[in-house]
Amino acid sequence: MGYTTRQVGAANTLDYKVYIEKDGKPISPFHDIPLYADESKKILNFIVEVPRWTNAKLEISKEEKLNPIIQDTKKGKLRFVRNCFPHHGYIHNYGAFPQTWEDPNVTHPETRCVGDNDPLDVCEIGETVAYPGQVKQVKVLVERH
Repeated sequence: MGYTTRQVGAANTLDYKVYIEKDGKPISPFHDIPLYADESKKILNFIVEVPRWTNAKLEISKEEKLNPIIQDTKKGKLRFVRNCFPHHGYIHNYGAFPQTWEDPNVTHPETRCVGDNDPLDVCEIGETVAYPGQVKQVKVLVERH
C-alpha cells in the first residue's frame, strides 16, 4: 500500500501535525486515499485520528493544505477527551473514512440529525493500538441506509 506518516512538531502542542504520504510523497487523507481498499469484499480504508487509550482530540484539518492531522482547539486551548474510569482516553481507535462527507444541509430520516460537515466517523473495535495517520482496512459491522 505504501502509506506512511511524517510528524511535524511535538505531540500535545499547537505545532503538532501528522502528514500522510504515499510512496514518500505527501497526500491528502480526504482526497487521495480511496474509500475502498477492496470493494468486492466490502473492505474500506480508515484513517486513524485518535489512537486507542489516548485522549488528545486529534482530527484531520479541513482548512490546511494536504489536510494534516492536528490537535483540535477550543478558545485557543488544546482539546482532550475525558477519561471514562477505569479507562484512559478513547477505548477504540477513532478516525474517519476518506472521500466521505456528512452534509450539514441534509437531515437524516431516522436520526433527524443533520450532518456535521466532516467525513464519516469511524470507531474501530479491534484490539491493536494504532497511531495517528495510520491507514487501516476495516469492515463495516452496522450499515444503515
